[in-house]
Amino acid sequence: MAGRHCYKDVIPFTAMVAMECSNVGVSVLFKAATQMGLSYYVFIAYSYVISTLVLLLPLPFFFKRSRGLPPLNVSLIFRIFLLGVLGVVAQLFGYKGLQYTTPTLSSALTNLIPAFTFILAIFFRMEKVNIRSKSTQAKILGSTISILGALIVVLYKGPTIIPSSIQPSPPPILNSPISSTSESNWVLGGSLIVIEALIIPIWYIVQTNVIKQYPSEIIVVFLYNLCGTLVSVPVCLLLESNLSAWKINHDITLFSILYSGIFCTGLSSLVHTWGLHVKGPVYISLFKPLSIAIAASFSAIFLGDALYFGTVVGAVIISIGFYAVLWGKSKEELNEDFDIGRVSLPSNTKTPLLKVSNVVDRGITHNDC
Repeated sequence: MAGRHCYKDVIPFTAMVAMECSNVGVSVLFKAATQMGLSYYVFIAYSYVISTLVLLLPLPFFFKRSRGLPPLNVSLIFRIFLLGVLGVVAQLFGYKGLQYTTPTLSSALTNLIPAFTFILAIFFRMEKVNIRSKSTQAKILGSTISILGALIVVLYKGPTIIPSSIQPSPPPILNSPISSTSESNWVLGGSLIVIEALIIPIWYIVQTNVIKQYPSEIIVVFLYNLCGTLVSVPVCLLLESNLSAWKINHDITLFSILYSGIFCTGLSSLVHTWGLHVKGPVYISLFKPLSIAIAASFSAIFLGDALYFGTVVGAVIISIGFYAVLWGKSKEELNEDFDIGRVSLPSNTKTPLLKVSNVVDRGITHNDC
């Protein structure tokens, strides 16, 4: 029994660490490919096309097993199409920001997602706020700390901790245009990634509603990628009108597109959804700060990127706020479960059992790429 319990713990842990490495790997490969001239519009459009084709292969098998599912009505299809639009817009902001910054900064800023999710949930009245509650206080404090850490990461570079190994540049001259441009690009890139982190929680809210109405993860993920393809291809063709840019060489640019389409947009979505069912959303979220260390290592080894003091300090502060929000959320869920356990029902009453069952069966489904 102990071996079986350990086995059930090892597989989700290994899968989550592998997915964090995979997602950071996409950022590193994208950065390397764009340095060789790959347009990020081309990268996004081709990634959606690849993921749609990959998910199309097992789809007939799952359609045969989906006879008990509700029909895909117009309202549901519209929301899935909205998921595609939000996903494409988030990637346009995120990858453009990554062009101006580093995978380490991108990984640090994505830890703002739980804080933004909490703020948006309050705005849309999906979250109850009780100022006297410790869980609410932790989420408010954690969100504030995370945003403060993000401001430090974006606005303050600080001294170099690990210098770049590609081109040791001379010290910047005071008021130099090159130094000023580099600083402004860093702020602009960080701001674009923050916008991406703000769009993703909206994507989560819509996707949660879709999964509740149509509980077939692979079909929803396929339709999302299909809508993403239908949106991204014409939009990216308009934004990247140079047709020669759409010709992909057989080098790291092709590998980065295939890797992103198969492992990030496709496989990562499915693995995270599976992990949510096995361990729950809090367990999945705990691995997000791990991406900062992975990104810093990958960037230094494969890209030769420099690591700045401001990025490290800001990432630590964001991680503290991140875990404060998660602690508040987990404490709130434990209190809800405790309250449910204390519900006492008369033996001749059947109707309240349905209400208790509805509360117990609640779940949040989301993915990270």
